[in-house]
Amino acid sequence: MQDTSKQYDAVIETCRNLFINKMSDYGSAWRILRLPSLTDQIFIKAQRIRSLQQNDVRKVDEGEQSEFIGIINYSLMALIQLEKGVVEQPDLSTEEATILYDEKVAITKQLMLDKNHDYGEAWRDMRVSSLTDLILQKLLRVKQIEDNAGKTIVSEGIDANYQDMINYAIFAMIHLTEK
Repeated sequence: MQDTSKQYDAVIETCRNLFINKMSDYGSAWRILRLPSLTDQIFIKAQRIRSLQQNDVRKVDEGEQSEFIGIINYSLMALIQLEKGVVEQPDLSTEEATILYDEKVAITKQLMLDKNHDYGEAWRDMRVSSLTDLILQKLLRVKQIEDNAGKTIVSEGIDANYQDMINYAIFAMIHLTEK
């Protein structure tokens, strides 16, 4: 499990650096995005990954890894939006956004560690394509919850689904870097 924690941190470091660099370029323009818009962005990235996995021909020279990074960062933005709410104008400095990003990562990583303890790191025996399918399934669940105005009867909330998507995408990144 120690290796998983270090590998997790390495993936997050890559994602975090990109997040900070984009914050420097664009500010917190993403703060105006409503949750369904963020969900749709994640969905587009997951669909592209699935397409890359199924098709031999690529017309855009970006692979799965950049799309998984996008899933991770958009999911973390969604978790921040769930906490802070949507705004009409960008309102976070890079420092403030990074603190929130790090808080959401810490909670999500702890969830991963707890689940890994209970499941015995079963994800290590999974294929990247299966992790992609699980992300898409979670996205369809989130879309349904959003269509139900956030109400669920017995299911976990939207935040748990975003956290699972982050963790599945990190697992996929670990698999891809081990190849």
